[in-house]
Amino acid sequence: MLSEQSAPVVRATLPAVGAAIEDITELFYRKLFDAHPELLRDLFNRGNQANGEQQKALAGSIAAFAGLLLDKPDARPDALLARIAHKHASLGITSDQYKIVHKHLFAAIADVLGDAVTGEVAAAWDEVYWLMANALIAIEARLYQEAGAAEGEVWQRMEITERRQETPEVVSFLLRPGDGRPAAPFRPGQYVSVQVELPDGARQIRQYSLSAAPGKPLWRISVKRVRDVAKPDGEVSSWLHEHAQPGDSLTVSAPFGDLTLAESDGPLLLASAGIGNTPMLAMLGHLGSTGSHRRVIAVHADRSPAGHAHREEHLALVRALPNARHHLWYEVPGDQAPEAAAGQADVGGLALPADLTAYLCGPTPFMRAVRGDLLRRGVPAERIHYEVFGPDLWLGQ
Repeated sequence: MLSEQSAPVVRATLPAVGAAIEDITELFYRKLFDAHPELLRDLFNRGNQANGEQQKALAGSIAAFAGLLLDKPDARPDALLARIAHKHASLGITSDQYKIVHKHLFAAIADVLGDAVTGEVAAAWDEVYWLMANALIAIEARLYQEAGAAEGEVWQRMEITERRQETPEVVSFLLRPGDGRPAAPFRPGQYVSVQVELPDGARQIRQYSLSAAPGKPLWRISVKRVRDVAKPDGEVSSWLHEHAQPGDSLTVSAPFGDLTLAESDGPLLLASAGIGNTPMLAMLGHLGSTGSHRRVIAVHADRSPAGHAHREEHLALVRALPNARHHLWYEVPGDQAPEAAAGQADVGGLALPADLTAYLCGPTPFMRAVRGDLLRRGVPAERIHYEVFGPDLWLGQ
């Protein structure tokens, strides 16, 4: 909760800070990486820095947090904080790094806003920063404790035991701990970070969902090669596709992520598009292995059956559940999928139970459309959970 003296200052200056926040975050990252180039080389996603998405995500989260402090002073924005904290823990972020961020962020604020940053204004926004930072530090400390890891020490060496080409663009890897013990347990829907050393010496990190049910001696990740005619190819996904082979070792984090299947008997909607089906595979596998009789509505959209990674497994997992049904959409169904509809996914016409809990994963336009349909159908916002592969640009909305 903001102090009585800071709340009116933040309220009065939030429009100005909000209007300049993207300029502030862009300058912040430039100052941060000038002082600490190793952070860009070995911690931050260089692709998201280049395309500006990380700057937008940071700007959105700061503005959203400040707004919530003013509009809901007695409530902590757990959803926003948990999503950030899980990502930080998967990267091995430590509490001392928040001091580094503070130094360069407030230098950027002063440079962009100039004389508008009086001592009173600086003190009020300093309070906003440390309220958010200390809340994240506390959540991350709990996550490290739950993972059985000291702060930031989440990494382990894992051996690739098998590589499978699932589609032309997706390859999956089975992983086992380097010490030979069974892989650690995780919650269905969680992800791990994978760190690889690139040809220029950078150690870049990306997150990949654990795409098979927990409780097995091996983990599985499924990696889509990132290609975009308007942007550079994904550095880590390209490296894994071109170089990672059985017998090789990878540096992998403990499992984290807040898109996890809650234990209950209520009905579920598991809606995915493209490679977004990977956390859903773990959820469906878990439901099957535990003998669940929950009603499950599985929705998936893809370009074509041939591009649907783990297609046969995905369908088989749904068929194995006694109260589950699959709804498929392909842009180009072809003869392989007579049961699928053509075009984009549309949940607006599906019969949905009143007490539904929804889990969404896929491209943001897909999730935005599905979420909008669910809200219009009366599904409460707190029952709609989602995972974004990349910076979460929804945090500020």
